[in-house]
Amino acid sequence: MFSVGGEARSMAAVMLRSCRKGLSHILKNGGVATILPKTLGGVRQKSYVQYVTRSELPKLAYRRVKGKSPGVVFLPGYGSNMNGLKAEALEEFCRSLGHSYLRFDYTGHGLSEGVFTEGTIGTWKKDVLFVLDELAEGPQIMVGSSMGSWLMLLAAIARPEKTAALVGISTAADHVVTAFKSMSLEVRKEIEEKGVLTVPSKHSEEGAYTFTMDFLKEAENHCLLQSPIPITCPVRLIHGLKDDDAPWHISMQVAQRVLSPDVDVILRRHGQHRMAEKDDIKLMVYTIDDLIDKLTTLV
Repeated sequence: MFSVGGEARSMAAVMLRSCRKGLSHILKNGGVATILPKTLGGVRQKSYVQYVTRSELPKLAYRRVKGKSPGVVFLPGYGSNMNGLKAEALEEFCRSLGHSYLRFDYTGHGLSEGVFTEGTIGTWKKDVLFVLDELAEGPQIMVGSSMGSWLMLLAAIARPEKTAALVGISTAADHVVTAFKSMSLEVRKEIEEKGVLTVPSKHSEEGAYTFTMDFLKEAENHCLLQSPIPITCPVRLIHGLKDDDAPWHISMQVAQRVLSPDVDVILRRHGQHRMAEKDDIKLMVYTIDDLIDKLTTLV
């Protein structure tokens, strides 16, 4: 755990104290190993893949566990899917507490229909809103990874009544647009002439992500960090200081912009963009458990 500045240190300390308190019932029942997926120690049976049909839109693949409220919805990152370690771990966790859980693939991702290269931030935002409206029951704790955190914020603004709390992992709000605009005029003109922006990433099979100018222009319509963000629910932001894809200061910017009085930022000294190491996943689970405890206590 690592934080920068007095305010950030204070937030992280408060978060740690409350997480330890909220996890007492889990630790009494065998510890964190009991709620991690099989690859990390657990052995519970997984949910099964289902498909939801939408009028004139691609079918979306999803997995759902029914249970108590508040439920948890996981939003994966750009080019990722619902079968990653974080998504699997959250299902085990929600099963262990009897809370509902929902994970799905965006249009063009994973098992869902659609063409990945034709997707936009607006396309995937509509996917999230559809899932919240049609598949999720009651207010949800949305957990977004990378681009999923951007979509999480957009969805929370559009559906405040379906948003109980937010947890951002390696938040990448506005990032691809900001990265393009931060380039020199000469470089931007060259990219515009080519029609694509190539961003190196070790998480891509090709070694880089490619964004068309049309994608960038559409994404600009969904940028959030230039004005107050009208979200008032509890917000938790976890970021690694060694994130080479989406720098940790994005999470700090989000924390400064959201209107909620209940915002914590946690920075991990050795955390990378995927945040998929065992200790990263434990921290994510601790954070969500604490929010569930907080929300159910308030009720």
